[in-house]
Amino acid sequence: MKNYPSSCILLAALVTIVCTSVFAAERPNIVVFLCDDLGYGDLECYGHPHIKTPHLNKLAAEGIRFTDCYSTAPVCSPSRVGLLTGRSPNRAGVYDWIPPGNKPRPDAREQVHLRRSETTIAQLLKDAGYATCVSGKWHCNAQFNAASQPQPGDAGFDHWMATQNNAAPSHRNPVNYVRNGKPVGKLEGYSCNLAVAEAERWLEALTKADPEQPFFLFVPFHEPHEPVASPEDLVAQYRDVAKSEKQAEYFANVANVDRAVGSLMAKLKALDRDQNTLVIFTSDNGPETLSRYIRADRSFGVATPLRGMKLWTTDAGFRVAGIMRWPKGIMPGQTVNTPVSALDFLPTFAALGEAKVPDALALDGMDVRALLSGDEITREKPLFWVFFNAINEQRVAMRDGDFKVLAKVDLPKMQNVHAGVAEKVRNATLSEVAIFNIREDIDESENLAGKDAAQTKAFTEKLTKMYRELTADSHVWTPVGK
Repeated sequence: MKNYPSSCILLAALVTIVCTSVFAAERPNIVVFLCDDLGYGDLECYGHPHIKTPHLNKLAAEGIRFTDCYSTAPVCSPSRVGLLTGRSPNRAGVYDWIPPGNKPRPDAREQVHLRRSETTIAQLLKDAGYATCVSGKWHCNAQFNAASQPQPGDAGFDHWMATQNNAAPSHRNPVNYVRNGKPVGKLEGYSCNLAVAEAERWLEALTKADPEQPFFLFVPFHEPHEPVASPEDLVAQYRDVAKSEKQAEYFANVANVDRAVGSLMAKLKALDRDQNTLVIFTSDNGPETLSRYIRADRSFGVATPLRGMKLWTTDAGFRVAGIMRWPKGIMPGQTVNTPVSALDFLPTFAALGEAKVPDALALDGMDVRALLSGDEITREKPLFWVFFNAINEQRVAMRDGDFKVLAKVDLPKMQNVHAGVAEKVRNATLSEVAIFNIREDIDESENLAGKDAAQTKAFTEKLTKMYRELTADSHVWTPVGK
């Protein structure tokens, strides 16, 4: 046996420590829960005064609760596409929610879908040997379950049970789920519980066949998006604290999401798959405005203390709950205020799953594994959004360190970018830049633009540069007959 100098022994010890860290851990399973229209302040662990979310509280206590977690858009379809691709959804040509339809429209919205040319998390992990499943709301194409456009299976999911958009006629007893291309028919129960039950069946069969098989499970809930429907036992718990029956139904809707998450977490534990499973809980965007449309009469979500709501480019539009738990890779009990985004999921999951990301793939997210073990990261590329149909006047937004920057753009509101408007979009002028120190001014109430001329000039130039780059690389649709 050789005798090694003490310096070599120390080096070996350091190597051992590194090799047992998150960076060299066994490839984790990955579960992503995605809510629909959940407000930043709708969970108990994010300060809601009435809604009880014990399972999510436990998830946060055993992992990380992010205070500055962002979705990739302030509305559903582009947010989902951005999450799955790690790229601004504008690059994929998904600019707003996708309506169902087969008839040609002047703005070509019937064509909008997650194209085959996009690279998704599911595809990368599948290629790396993961089993993949999505159960819940899809909303990434206009022509759902049709040969004319790619479906969830074409995006890398081995197994899928989904709807095009909302559960119909409501969360209760939905009739519009499709499983692997075949309509399921009427189901008994509530949508989030049904989505989790499908995921549990898939997971149980997978584990029975091979207990070591790594998996990626995406569970996008319909809740608490309208039309809200909630279990009576949960509604009864909130009647005394709610201002109305409809508000009690909303509170119960969020509580039912918590119940569904708890069910899947219990299944993971029962199957002995929970210790090496990275679980993420977040939302696609901020809360819906009460009575903004006729069926939104149960939309009692809150974004407290943020300004705005869903469809806004102020933080309430896309700053959301973000919780991560992974016993083998995350130090518990952390509250992290470093800005993170659903854009970061693809590069982070690919690194954890040893999946190869194509060299030519332009990503807007970054690998944030260091945060999981309590270290810091430096985000060199600011988070950036362009939402042409925003309710507020500023439709361009950027989060750069402690600062949030907004700007108007000299374009009419639009829900899609097509050949008839693409040049105007690329050449549009940004104006009336607003700057907020989001760390000190969370509700974006004190505009700092002009107070520091050099800072204002630098942010304006950066915002404009990022706008030009993104719009030059955004997919443009061509209306039929053009």
